[in-house]
Amino acid sequence: MSYIMPSEFATKMVDAGESKLFMSTRDVLIRSYMAGAILALAAVFAITITVQTGSALLGAVLFPVGFIMLYLMGFDLLTGVFVLTPLALLDRRPGVTASGILRHWGLVFCGNFAGALTVAFMMAFVFTMGFSMEPGEVGEKLSGIGEARTLGYAEYGLAGWVTIFLRGMLCNWMVSMGVVGAMISTNVSGKAIAMWMPVMLFFYMGFEHSVVNMFLFPTAMLMGGDFSVMDYMLWNEIPTALGNLVGGLAFTGLTLYATHVRTAPKRVHI
Repeated sequence: MSYIMPSEFATKMVDAGESKLFMSTRDVLIRSYMAGAILALAAVFAITITVQTGSALLGAVLFPVGFIMLYLMGFDLLTGVFVLTPLALLDRRPGVTASGILRHWGLVFCGNFAGALTVAFMMAFVFTMGFSMEPGEVGEKLSGIGEARTLGYAEYGLAGWVTIFLRGMLCNWMVSMGVVGAMISTNVSGKAIAMWMPVMLFFYMGFEHSVVNMFLFPTAMLMGGDFSVMDYMLWNEIPTALGNLVGGLAFTGLTLYATHVRTAPKRVHI
């Protein structure tokens, strides 16, 4: 597996965050667009498997193929840059600013959303034969997810909003472990195994991923889901994205940086 020690890959995390911030706007948009599109295909793939086999576990086991593919291609998800780019600011890398990080997040959000929306339209077209018939079982499942994860949370008010925020935190705790997992090995099999484990966990547990949701909810709306764009934004995308930011940065980025880059002095034996 050619394992790389945490003290080494933690520094690679900071280097990666710095590199992404100085990438050209064109490349940021291309890479984030493709990441959103591939992850969307992986989501519909996993849901199709779940519906056809009746096994949510099998869908979760196979969903990470999309995540692995996009990271091996060097594409970027919003959930990943949430974790990596702030570390470059914390490490005081030259030229790295808070405004630059926010700009980068905005570009990646737009790219991810455009890619996911493209696949959402294509799959909605396929499921409804050009919007000329009712969606099949998989399409109905997607519509149900959209309603349950917006109006289902709204029904509980503040408690529902906090619940989705926490599910977003838990999601990106695991997903960011997958992002870091791509750095802990020098060969493809090692990277794939390290990415697969935490991503499978998040998907099976039903945690909330902002980029996956960029596909799920537009698809549901295109196929007649009974909720609005405002429902989607207020009761899913916004709390999910905030939870993804806090969870990934607090539980993965900052912890690895604090203990493996800014390691405290060893205790003195008396």
